[in-house]
Amino acid sequence: MITRTATARYEGLGKDGKGRVSTRSGVLKDQGYSFGTRFGDEPGTNPEELAGAAHASCFTMALSFALAKEGFTGGTLETVARVKIDKDGEGFRVTRSDLTLEANVPGIDEERFAALAQDAKANCPISKLFNAEMTLEHRLSS
Repeated sequence: MITRTATARYEGLGKDGKGRVSTRSGVLKDQGYSFGTRFGDEPGTNPEELAGAAHASCFTMALSFALAKEGFTGGTLETVARVKIDKDGEGFRVTRSDLTLEANVPGIDEERFAALAQDAKANCPISKLFNAEMTLEHRLSS
């Protein structure tokens, strides 16, 4: 099993709060997020953008490995993920992640490429995450 770690800290509550998100690798370090970065145009990141980056990179890597397994040795893959968030009762929920792929893989036919891309979409770990189990441990300090 491989475990990757990220942390988020939010100071203040609700719309007035401000958060910072970091990854253990350091690729994100104290990156700001808030109500304004999530639902407005303030600079910073948001959970849906990060989920989109994870989905696009996971799918693209899965497809690149599938193509390599088929014997292809070169090419370029570029994926955009558009993660949608919609109102859900009093809150919100992610309703979909749409992937748009631009590819240049010399020597592959459209039918084989489409099949490999669909398989990568269905089976990359982040696609599977949207149906994953979850656990939560918590501790309240005073």
